[in-house]
Amino acid sequence: MIKPVILSVMLTTMATHSAMASETGHSSGLSLSGSAALTTDYRFRGLSQSRNDPAVQGTFVLSHDSGLYGGIFAANTDFGGSTSPHFEFTSYIGYNTKFIFFEQIKPTLDLSYNRFSYPGWSDWAWHEFSARLTLDNVFLVKDSLLTNINYSDDYIGFAGNAWNFTLGYSVPLAETGFGLTSSIGYSIIQDKGALIDLDADNYVDWKLGVNYQFKTLEGLTAELSAVGTNLNTDQLSKSEKRTVANGAIFSLTKAF
Repeated sequence: MIKPVILSVMLTTMATHSAMASETGHSSGLSLSGSAALTTDYRFRGLSQSRNDPAVQGTFVLSHDSGLYGGIFAANTDFGGSTSPHFEFTSYIGYNTKFIFFEQIKPTLDLSYNRFSYPGWSDWAWHEFSARLTLDNVFLVKDSLLTNINYSDDYIGFAGNAWNFTLGYSVPLAETGFGLTSSIGYSIIQDKGALIDLDADNYVDWKLGVNYQFKTLEGLTAELSAVGTNLNTDQLSKSEKRTVANGAIFSLTKAF
């Protein structure tokens, strides 16, 4: 088990090396970027991955000017008890391209393959294919509309086929540094036993938040958001209900 404090030290060290690497990568068309985050709850499509406890997260992406990229994501997790993993390591590869003939809305298509791993818990590993289309300046200047389709044939390692459809929207509030973000998702899962609501094979998740980008600390963003799902919690314990019920999340993210 990797404790959050150890993970935070790893992320700090990796961030230092990434800054050095990015300075030498431009000549080859490569660039390295990433982020480190602290959050009061790690939610994935509305479902808590940290049992409503704080989480440390890190992301690193190596991109090429051609549109090809690869990356990793790491975070501490808690699914309850000692019989579940406490660390997530996700790797992914993908390709994105802009459609330059739509100059105003600047559509970007992103295709990726994602591998979710939990060290020491190989039975939990699963993969997913993702297609995402992002449009800018759709309704307001500098806003962003996102549509995302995800498919897995081995959701969380045992649940068979699963689909997720997500629609997201974000917009800055003039030049204040504040912005609004929102999303709604719909997931369909073949095996009902994959969800905490054992009678459900589909659910809706949502998010509505406000964020602030610090002008004096470049790359630092604070966000307060409300999240939730429509899963039935009547038969769940109090601690189980909190993992899927409506709640508030605060996070700090530093991009580099």
